[in-house]
Amino acid sequence: MPTYTAPVNDIQFVLHQVLGASEQDIPGYEELDAEFTAAVLEEAGKIASGVLAPLNLEGDSRGVRFENGVVRTPEGFREAFEQIKAGGWPALDCDPDYGGQGMPVLLGTAVGELFSGANQSFTMYQGLTHGAYSAIHAHGTDAQKAKWLPRMVSCEWTGTMNLTEPQSGTDLGLMRTRAVPQDDGTYRITGEKIFISAGDHDLAGNVVHLVLARISGAPEGIKGVSLFIVPKVLVNEDGSLGARNNVSVGKVEKKMGIHANATCVMNYDGAEGYLLGQEHKGMRAMFTMMNEARLGVAMQGLAQAEAACQNAADYARERLQGRAVTGAENPGGPADSIIVHPDVRRALMDQRSFIEGARAFLLWGASLIDRSRRCDDAAAEGLISLLIPVLKGFLTDKGFDATVAAQQIFGGHGYIEETGMSQFVRDARITQIYEGANGVQALDLVGRKLAAEGGKPIMAFFDLVKRFIAENEGDAVLREAFLEPLKAASKDLQAASMFFMENGAKNPNAALAGSYDFMHLFGHVCLGLMWARMAGASAAALASGTGDAAFHEAKLVTGRYYMARQLPATALHLARIRSGDAPVMALPADRF
Repeated sequence: MPTYTAPVNDIQFVLHQVLGASEQDIPGYEELDAEFTAAVLEEAGKIASGVLAPLNLEGDSRGVRFENGVVRTPEGFREAFEQIKAGGWPALDCDPDYGGQGMPVLLGTAVGELFSGANQSFTMYQGLTHGAYSAIHAHGTDAQKAKWLPRMVSCEWTGTMNLTEPQSGTDLGLMRTRAVPQDDGTYRITGEKIFISAGDHDLAGNVVHLVLARISGAPEGIKGVSLFIVPKVLVNEDGSLGARNNVSVGKVEKKMGIHANATCVMNYDGAEGYLLGQEHKGMRAMFTMMNEARLGVAMQGLAQAEAACQNAADYARERLQGRAVTGAENPGGPADSIIVHPDVRRALMDQRSFIEGARAFLLWGASLIDRSRRCDDAAAEGLISLLIPVLKGFLTDKGFDATVAAQQIFGGHGYIEETGMSQFVRDARITQIYEGANGVQALDLVGRKLAAEGGKPIMAFFDLVKRFIAENEGDAVLREAFLEPLKAASKDLQAASMFFMENGAKNPNAALAGSYDFMHLFGHVCLGLMWARMAGASAAALASGTGDAAFHEAKLVTGRYYMARQLPATALHLARIRSGDAPVMALPADRF
């Protein structure tokens, strides 16, 4: 059975020695001193390892049950959910006006990694609720916020997002769900939504659905879409639960992974709903929470990679097979542990160097969301909007690759279910698909984000990298192993951006054919920057005589590995981008 240990020390290192959280000028960050965050993370880690992780394998094998119209979660989930609620964990970074604790997104993201790494299916129930909370908080009336948010913050009621329909996935302008206005100001919602995560369950007394629909007579296409609050159970004037709304579960999907999370077909048969935000501005309301939601999916990709890697490293140290080519390292035993073999070590280093760099990138992204909101910082908003498709696409692609690499270390034992390694692979796979498939993230990055504000955010990123390199060129530890590779990778990213500028307008296919490579090229540069920052922090700690020399020496070794073995991939991605659209589009559609 797999185990999970919360990586508290690694998170603390990023929060305080790399990001300097409590020293930042973001309101609320002054509370995030090392002692406080350690206490929060250690307590979250106990719940992750002791409560959630033991339910993960069993939840995967049993899944949810759909009986007589009722969705039932696996044994132990209700008790664990009550424990999460009692600890106030869903309220961690929610508004105190509605029962939240008011902590920054940064801390919520760090805790979210621990819970998702321990049990992704379980953590999605509260995660989806947070997304719905965010939309109502941003666009609801005072009355709507007072009615819905307190019970969503506590997870007494949970929430969902209903976008997709059978004929309408990424192209939401094709949706058919209708909203008919009533004399009392409510709407009657009719339609079918599919792939609704946490769509129904037995963990909470009510499920508050946010449903995209088209009001009768609205313009066609995406500009005619509105967003509605549609509860599973209607709520009386005094806040008590009333009659069941005309919302039902058509079926619960059987799927590759996240078996313990109910992915539902939701049927709305004249259900009572309430407009959230303005008519025909549903996508604006929905996209309010997209940066945060996609950051959350990036976190899931990282979290599954971390959990899988922990188990792979343990197995590699314990599994005896063959001898080291340089001579037996376990002469008293029948064989050496497989960690002595260079290819196993390479696979583990690939995983570790990605995971630790990705964690720093993720938490930096969370801090940019906090800065954009808490400081009303337009530059931070522009930068995180640029980076979100990179975070979501790159971290979930590479996170999935890491789970496969971890499974491979187990050999045949990784392919059978009792070791639990296949679950990490299967659960990680969905992160590449939902909240906007990664190909769409790449198109968004190249088609919209690069040119946003006249290219100001991407230029700000280049300036940030240049400034870091210039400020640290005198550091002998960083210069050759970190700064030179980062400089070369950044030049590749600039060259790719220039290719799109020169060719995109006259031949859009040339830009879009290279969009996926650009997303990965950008991701590597971001991790290269993070590793250079982490290396600087660890070098400074060692120079000051830290008591945890082994931790920081390992950081430097792992960082050098990434810079030497992973970051050079930027040159390959640039070569593919420069090949243009001809190799991609040459074969006629009827030849596939």
